[in-house]
Amino acid sequence: MLKTNNIMKLIFLPILLFFLFFLIMPLLYMFWESFKVGNTVTLQNYLDALKNIEIREAFFNSFKVSFGASILTTILAFLLAYSVHFTTMHRQTKRLVQIGITLPMLLPTITYGFVLIYTFGNQGIVTRLLGQPLFTIYGYNGLMIGYVLYTMPVAFILMQNSMQYIDKRFLLVSMLMHDTALRRFYHTIFRPMIGTIGGAFILTFILSFTDFGIPASVGGNYRVIATELYQAMLGSIVHFERGAVISVFMLIPAVLGVMMLTFLERFNFQYKQVGQSELVQHRLRDGLFTMYAIVCVGIILIIFSTMFLVPFTKGYPYDFGFTLEHVQNVLAERDLTKVYMNSLLVAMLTAVFGVVITFMSALLNARTPLKGRKGLDIASMITNTVPGMVLGLSYLFFFNGSSLKGTFLIIIACNIMHFFTTPYLMAKNSLQKMDPTWEVTAALLKDSWLKTVVRIILPNIKSTIYQMFSYYFLNAMVTVSGVIFLVSTKTMLVSTRIKELQHFAKYTDIFVLSIFILCTNLIVKLGCDYIATRKEKVKEISK
Repeated sequence: MLKTNNIMKLIFLPILLFFLFFLIMPLLYMFWESFKVGNTVTLQNYLDALKNIEIREAFFNSFKVSFGASILTTILAFLLAYSVHFTTMHRQTKRLVQIGITLPMLLPTITYGFVLIYTFGNQGIVTRLLGQPLFTIYGYNGLMIGYVLYTMPVAFILMQNSMQYIDKRFLLVSMLMHDTALRRFYHTIFRPMIGTIGGAFILTFILSFTDFGIPASVGGNYRVIATELYQAMLGSIVHFERGAVISVFMLIPAVLGVMMLTFLERFNFQYKQVGQSELVQHRLRDGLFTMYAIVCVGIILIIFSTMFLVPFTKGYPYDFGFTLEHVQNVLAERDLTKVYMNSLLVAMLTAVFGVVITFMSALLNARTPLKGRKGLDIASMITNTVPGMVLGLSYLFFFNGSSLKGTFLIIIACNIMHFFTTPYLMAKNSLQKMDPTWEVTAALLKDSWLKTVVRIILPNIKSTIYQMFSYYFLNAMVTVSGVIFLVSTKTMLVSTRIKELQHFAKYTDIFVLSIFILCTNLIVKLGCDYIATRKEKVKEISK
């Protein structure tokens, strides 16, 4: 059995301090403020919030729409990941699916709402083609579609990342034993994936529950908890104490999520060696899943095609003549280059430091007997549940007056905390599926634990690390709520510029800037995917 050593403790300590300084203490400060009325400490703020009918209605609505979106997203993402890993669908089609499904995560969520309005609204493309709206896009329908689009990439990445570690040789064994198709599917694919499926459901639920960008654009009169929080903090009348109380209520899903993840951990599988045997062709199965995957990608591309149509037309929807005037107007802004470079710098540093911290956290939790390592699971759920807006505000107040205020460092730290959960779960799921005896065997051979990590663990998890880097970079480029209170005139980002344009209803300019972000993120994502794929090919050839 592997024993705890000093190196593990030495790595664990700075990670604990990082969480303490950039997560626990700022949030505790926010909690303290939630109990204050003037200079008095009281529960009155909580009693007022519980009596408020609008807050109760918003909480119920958030739960209802997030739960429905999470179930739908989990099913769709599982079937898409299955199409990629367990069918003989053409390689190029698989590539198209992997790129097309993750396309929405390259854009700010606030853009989703405007795209949906320009697609399904009264003047939308679909409405003009059909002559009348299919449904009312504002409210529940818009939120449901928006949340599915928003959380689908995350769920899909988790699923396909976990599926690539499933040993496909068991499929052949099951066939040789003449198992039925349903029994073979359950025991060789679904059973090893139960833990990941549960994790994807919890993650998509929390992402939907805490998102602000989509409700802000297509929520209409349908109250959700995120818009209530926004109104409390940035409405016409500021109620900071009420906002702090609402943020505490929003931590409830985190507690339930940790309990469910702990329960689901018993379903995780570990393989001593992952086999990559060829799949048997099945025309009906492969044809149906190919059609399903293409339809999913097609719907996403049609919805987001609006973003490329509006900026290049003279006056949508009345004059469809081609023009570059809108793009030229945006490019003419003097400080755009500086703002764009700021975004690149923040995204790059967030990705580098984020991967280091996240990987070491997952490693300590999944591959060591270190005491207190389970606290990282709780921290990961808290970082995912706390809305970026609340985290940013807690930073603003906690670091107010310090030298960190208005710096890139505080923005980068906020991004690492805000997006910690998904890369952490990716790394943890991958590490748990590797042979658990590697470190013990290496210790018997007198190799140090750190040397084992560098020589054995890291080479086997490289593709996941590239995905983690890509995830951090993309989200740092698109986030608005997490940094809106932290940027200054010197550290302004492209995403916050989009938020400014919303107040002036400059939707065309918003789409132009969204295209800039999309192109940048697409280059980084394709680059990471190419490097990961090339490494895998070199590895296969060397065998």
